[in-house]
Amino acid sequence: MMRIGLAGLLAVAGCVSAPEKPANNLLGGWPAGTSPAEVGMRIAERFLTQPHSQFGRFTRTPKQITYPDVCTWYGALCFAKETGNDGLAARLALRFEPLFATEAPLLPLPNHVDNTVFGAVPLELYMQTRDIRYLLMGKHMADAQWTPPPAGAKDDTPEARDWTAKGLTWQTRLWIDDMFMITMVQAQAFRATGERLYIDRAAKEMVVYLDELQRPNGLFYHAPDVPFFWGRGNGWMAAGMAELLRSLPQDNPDRPRILEGYRKMMASLLKHQAADGMWRQLIDDGDSWPETSGTGMFAFAMITGVKNGWLDARTYGPAVRKAWLALVTYIDENGDVRDVCEGTNKKADRQYYLDRKRVTGDLHGQAPVIWCATALLR
Repeated sequence: MMRIGLAGLLAVAGCVSAPEKPANNLLGGWPAGTSPAEVGMRIAERFLTQPHSQFGRFTRTPKQITYPDVCTWYGALCFAKETGNDGLAARLALRFEPLFATEAPLLPLPNHVDNTVFGAVPLELYMQTRDIRYLLMGKHMADAQWTPPPAGAKDDTPEARDWTAKGLTWQTRLWIDDMFMITMVQAQAFRATGERLYIDRAAKEMVVYLDELQRPNGLFYHAPDVPFFWGRGNGWMAAGMAELLRSLPQDNPDRPRILEGYRKMMASLLKHQAADGMWRQLIDDGDSWPETSGTGMFAFAMITGVKNGWLDARTYGPAVRKAWLALVTYIDENGDVRDVCEGTNKKADRQYYLDRKRVTGDLHGQAPVIWCATALLR
């Protein structure tokens, strides 16, 4: 297979989606400085000017590539494809080149959901360049997620064996964050290879999480033992369902269940959107603060639903528009998004979530903005 040179990078197959309805007119006609093309480019350029981060915060000596980088990198690549910006795509690919050589020690091991999602980036690069190196790297990550650890290995736990016996990934842990991390790399593997195995098992995994974690109000606890509706945690679920549904074949038996869970969540989010267009750190807690990463993820999920006809445009279009116009006001002159919840573990304590630091420029917040920009342009 011939390799396309970086300088001539073309976005020919990435970010595959099902046929979509024409863009609703509520999602256009943006005021000066707020257009998705302009905002998305600002976020992409900001990403390219910075070193790798360590879980969203920048350092000159990262231990590995972490998932906030993956989410932003993937988003920037999709944005480059959607806007036909070959130069941007080439620069994003060039940033990856050292990972084949001098930066190889930064490659994460596929031993946890937060690490394995890395495969989404090389798989996107493969779809845009047809460079086999990317396919091999990304496919390895996706396959490792469903390959049980060897007997006696550190990760060969009774819990991991139980999940494997059920046909799920051994990395299952029932945190809502997982439903982006797992489904993203598996959806990308399906998009890159056309092999149904990847998307079908992602769908099966999603149904388990829906059954276990979605509450009657449509929202999700952070984990079964943490009864709080954390914004970004729910955002991972919303974005994961949207990404999965974009590529899940119509004849997949789990599609109706996932679409039901998605619509139930979107309806609940609509009720909890603040008057200014934002969603809060704890979604249903009026005393908590407006938070940008969750807002961006919810907006992305709704945009994708409106564009694909899963959601009524007259109902959700105004909410999306209000969310986007609110979100862009949180971007400073450097292209950094402020009021991003810092990296967060789970804890059965309301005050823990309310006291999380509000940071600026963290990639947990940068990524959802460029996802939204791309989705608005599709």
